[in-house]
Amino acid sequence: MAQEHFRESEREQFWREAVAAWQQSGLSVRAFCAGRRLSEPSFYSWRRTLSRRDRRRATEGGPTLVPLRVLPEAFLEVALPTGLVVRAPVGADPAVVAALVAALRTAS
Repeated sequence: MAQEHFRESEREQFWREAVAAWQQSGLSVRAFCAGRRLSEPSFYSWRRTLSRRDRRRATEGGPTLVPLRVLPEAFLEVALPTGLVVRAPVGADPAVVAALVAALRTAS
């Protein structure tokens, strides 16, 4: 059971990253999926599923975890569920970055 949840979590992260990359690419879904050898029906299904999950989390309230990674160029990158990506220097004030992310999440 725990193993299945872990795999589902990995799949969700894969598709979140794919949807975010598509949003930044400026390509049509068809061209993006063809270029990455992704199933177009799977892409649409996951995009819909992720959107529903994000809406449900937003209405439930409470903190929502967002993917975070430190880039080698000494930047911190926060990818919001909406696909918006915030990059800040690693030395930036964490409170300022958190306030910016919160404001952008509210605005989008």
